[in-house]
Amino acid sequence: MRILVLGAGALGGYFGGRLQQAGAETAYLVRPRRREQLARDGLVIESPFGDARLPAATHAPGQGGGGWDLILLTCKAYDLEAAIAAIRPSVGPQTAILPVLNGLSHIARLQAEFGAGAVLGGLAKIQATLTAEGVVRQLNDWRWLTFGETDGRMSPRVEALAALAARAEGMVASAVPDILQRMWEKLVHLGTSAIGTVLLRANTGEIARSPGGVGVMHRLLERNAAIAAANGHPMPEAFLAEFRALFADPKGSYATSMLRDLEAGGRIEADHILGFLLEAARAAGVPHELHEAAYLHAKAYEQRRDAGRLPRG
Repeated sequence: MRILVLGAGALGGYFGGRLQQAGAETAYLVRPRRREQLARDGLVIESPFGDARLPAATHAPGQGGGGWDLILLTCKAYDLEAAIAAIRPSVGPQTAILPVLNGLSHIARLQAEFGAGAVLGGLAKIQATLTAEGVVRQLNDWRWLTFGETDGRMSPRVEALAALAARAEGMVASAVPDILQRMWEKLVHLGTSAIGTVLLRANTGEIARSPGGVGVMHRLLERNAAIAAANGHPMPEAFLAEFRALFADPKGSYATSMLRDLEAGGRIEADHILGFLLEAARAAGVPHELHEAAYLHAKAYEQRRDAGRLPRG
């Protein structure tokens, strides 16, 4: 299988490298600085499941050539348009695009650009970082990649990717017939967590220890579940019970990457997560004042960031 990976950072470098170890012909679309690192040092992975130093074929964005079976899209949601431009010359009639972005709106955007049949649904769960030296460092035992056809078929291309990934050390891959349900489940828990932690600028335990905090998080969870149900994806009761418990735990320390990015003065996926859920709540007739407040908070932050008015540490 020929796989083109957009980026060779924490996510793309890790999963791309593991699939390369399993026998895929893999190349990476990367910017000049990362290309220099890979040419000099190779793709370096440090992991509890085995370290690796792999030769890395690279291309500049927009110059990946054709003939790829799979393109793994690992960018942040706010870079989606640039990613589309970068991969467009490499998408052929038989190319499958596997995006592992947060949220759901990127699926429709990619389908509009490349056709519904070209786009798979996907989820990644990994905690890793790219060091300043260019090392992909895995930080815990999360190593999951889940994917499937958006129409629920177990197609030959999905089965072929699952067979390849089954040979890869250091990752657990699953081809599933209900990928959209699973993506909605992730959006419900991620969206609830992001709205709460960004709006209140605290992790889940800090919120739970504050007056009324558990009630607010539980209302958000129920409202996001209602949004999903209105879109044909009701949340299982076991799922809701798990996250009610998480949001009620006063000892919890879960904080979303959006909160971490915001506190670091970085770019955030405000439109892709918060804006998407706000519009979906309005369309479904779900109470949305908390969604609106969180989205406004995030967009006002972006205005301050763009103006260079964030506090300096």
